[in-house]
Amino acid sequence: MNEFSLVGRRIAVLATDGFEHSELTEPKRLLEAAGARVEVVAPDGSKQIRGWKGGDWAEPVKVDLPLARAHAEDFDALLLPGGVINPDQLRLKPEAIELIREFGDAGKPVAAICHGPWTLIDAGLVMGRKVTSWPSLRHDLENAGAQWQDKAVVADGTLITSRRPDDIPAFTEALIERLAA
Repeated sequence: MNEFSLVGRRIAVLATDGFEHSELTEPKRLLEAAGARVEVVAPDGSKQIRGWKGGDWAEPVKVDLPLARAHAEDFDALLLPGGVINPDQLRLKPEAIELIREFGDAGKPVAAICHGPWTLIDAGLVMGRKVTSWPSLRHDLENAGAQWQDKAVVADGTLITSRRPDDIPAFTEALIERLAA
């Protein structure tokens, strides 16, 4: 995939039940293969969360850190997987939106795929920015001031967005390259 090393880098994955399984597990695997320490952060003190895979619940994913103890200053980047349920639920949690905003305010990479960019709207991170997403979010993002593009990956400064599971390799590569820069 790439020649970059992320040894010493720490990445938070913010998710809750209903994430798209491949959009959490595959980037996590690829980032860890590049040497990063990847930690799953979830609200409500969950010990594990479950995602969707092929229209049904997938095997649980272990939560490493409760949202209440997660701080942008402790990480190098934030990954936001999609799935329809996951970002919809996170948008209702002020502490989740605040964590996303903290990463944005700190100038740290925020990578969101599929429906994940929904949360970027609430965090105030899309105004005037180039983004992509699952096609059904296009108007939501444009109404929030984003410049939506139909591309596998759109990188605008520290904001990295992607459309769908098929784009995961390019999406993860863009995050790895940004962190290695």
